[in-house]
Amino acid sequence: MSSKPSSSPSKLQSSSSDDSPPTDLPLKPIPGSYGKPFFGPIKDRLDYFYHQGKDTFFQTRIQEHQSTVFRTNMPPGPFISSNSNVIALLDAISFPILFDTSKVQKLNVFVGTYMPSTALTGGYRVCAYLDPSEPKHALLKRLIFSILASLHDKFIPLFRNCLSELFVNLEDQFSDKGKVYFNTISDKMSFDFVFRLFCDQNPLDTRLGSKGSTMSDKWLFFQLAPLMTLGLPKLLNFFEDLLLHTFPLPAFLVKSDYNKLYNAFYGSMASILDEAEQSGIKRNEACHNLVFMAGFNTYGGLKTLLPALIKWVGLAGEKLHRELCDEIRTIVRAEGGVTFSALEKMTLTKSVVYEALRIEPPVAFQYGKAKEDLVVHSHDAAFEIKKGEMIFGYQPFATKDPKVFEDPEEFVGHRFVGEGEKLLKYVYWSNGREIDDPTVENKQCPAKDLVVLLSRVMLVELFLRYDTFTIEAGTLLLGSSATFTSLTKATSI
Repeated sequence: MSSKPSSSPSKLQSSSSDDSPPTDLPLKPIPGSYGKPFFGPIKDRLDYFYHQGKDTFFQTRIQEHQSTVFRTNMPPGPFISSNSNVIALLDAISFPILFDTSKVQKLNVFVGTYMPSTALTGGYRVCAYLDPSEPKHALLKRLIFSILASLHDKFIPLFRNCLSELFVNLEDQFSDKGKVYFNTISDKMSFDFVFRLFCDQNPLDTRLGSKGSTMSDKWLFFQLAPLMTLGLPKLLNFFEDLLLHTFPLPAFLVKSDYNKLYNAFYGSMASILDEAEQSGIKRNEACHNLVFMAGFNTYGGLKTLLPALIKWVGLAGEKLHRELCDEIRTIVRAEGGVTFSALEKMTLTKSVVYEALRIEPPVAFQYGKAKEDLVVHSHDAAFEIKKGEMIFGYQPFATKDPKVFEDPEEFVGHRFVGEGEKLLKYVYWSNGREIDDPTVENKQCPAKDLVVLLSRVMLVELFLRYDTFTIEAGTLLLGSSATFTSLTKATSI
């Protein structure tokens, strides 16, 4: 790990000032094969989950085809997905075609080549699965924008309050056990924050009690199980593949938990649901969409993001910790508190958050179906994609493109400071470039700025309390784990 500033912020050479690819690249056929029907997708699925693993699956195909653009199959395949065939884009130049909704369709591709049963979302196709060309997409996304704008003043004080409870819990457990598994307490804090933010109520005061995060986890699992492996012994791989990747898990098994979540949100969001009705959205449809936004997009996002942030900052070491302490404490003193203005002045803190989002984006996959015949460019060649073909991007490869980022596999805390800010256009975690803004016409995360803000506040609160810490890092079904193994309280504020 490294916190050193990059001496060469961008390695990308381009023939034009806006970093668009050269127009004289050779047009090549897309390499790769889908294999025989049924058997090809099964073989690729077994390679992806068991024989090679995710990153090696992609890396071996890049090497085999000598191309970051190629044809392959993406899990889950038969019988959950009716068509596993994709054109993979694994570099920073080709990847952004997936953001252009004038060229790619985003209909029912939110999680991949399959769509979870609408029985998991009250019978509705929620906003995440709608293409921007569908009229309801604009209605729902505009409602989300309106909700976030109305809650703007609550973001910082509420999250700081939730973090205060988290750190009390962290210290209590640390004094008892000598180490603390961060993910569990982070999940509970994240759900409490999300519920308090949107419902203006503590979930402990509802029928959810302290089980909100557990219910949400189960509901998330039933939607994302086809993309997971449990890491079981090899002898059990066949049974796991049959259980998770071959047939959808029956939605009725999680119906009771989902209904409790829905009822808790419905009973606490009267004014928001009134606004939805006034804009032409059915009350129950709006609530199912808001449960998805709160439970999947927001809670699910924080569930993967915050442990990853702690992991990478922890592994970066004491030198970066001292620099963050100096910046955060100096600015908080000068500004008289943790404010939007103070956070905006913390250039290193901002860079560290962007670096965490770059090196381990909370959403790894992007999908879209070509609306027309089109040409995509990698660094080395141009490729023609036919109308109707599925395009897939694996974001961790695009945001660790060695032709764009120096030391792409290293966590470089200063990467986006100063001239390094120019690299933010290659940070894609939000289903769009970091320099772009979400609109009702695109599929970029409407809470993009909130996610970045909360990540900064997490670091601020952490380094106002502690000088340094160490962690043990691990991997989970989707994401990372972090366990605090030492914690040094702040010697000065």
